[in-house]
Amino acid sequence: YPNPFNPTTTIELNLAEASYASVKVFNLKGEVVGVLMDGMVDANTYTMTWNAANLSSGVYFVRLSASSEMLTQKVMLIK
Repeated sequence: YPNPFNPTTTIELNLAEASYASVKVFNLKGEVVGVLMDGMVDANTYTMTWNAANLSSGVYFVRLSASSEMLTQKVMLIK
């Protein structure tokens, strides 16, 4: 939240168990434009802020993966 955003948005990840977790942001070409988390983490609630001030307006995808689950969220940057 918020979505659409300018230029920062907040992503929350709740993990019930320790695991490898990855939170990456992709553009429409599938290129990684941001890495918010990538590694082993403990069970906890994590709040990450993505600052897209250096990117152009448009649609981006935030992919969260942990354990065997994956979630993709579409976000829109409006400048």
